[in-house]
Amino acid sequence: ARLLESGGGSVQAGGSLRLSCEGSGFPLSMHCRAWFRQNPGTDREWVADIDNKGSTRYAESVKGRFTLSQDNAKNTLDLNIDNLNSEDTAIYYCAARGLPFCDGTSPKHYNYWGQGTQVTVSS
Repeated sequence: ARLLESGGGSVQAGGSLRLSCEGSGFPLSMHCRAWFRQNPGTDREWVADIDNKGSTRYAESVKGRFTLSQDNAKNTLDLNIDNLNSEDTAIYYCAARGLPFCDGTSPKHYNYWGQGTQVTVSS
């Protein structure tokens, strides 16, 4: 089982990005999946998740700006980010859990991780 993120980059404040997570070796849609982000010296922060039924949850800090979308045929999970600000600068990680439902927001709940993709927002 493997996850691979793409789509990070540098963008000006107010701009948009789409991050993509491609799974291989297992069907993503059958698992709880999430996006986390992390800056050096800080804990990995939960951003959003989606369960096997397509139900989504978002952190308060990103609600209304971040949107999850999945493409089961491509085995991908995208994170669409609008109205970026400097506090969104971080390495973004895709994660999948060995269970179909999502409960809790701790990284400890997740079994599979991608390598991360950097998002840098400049003002």
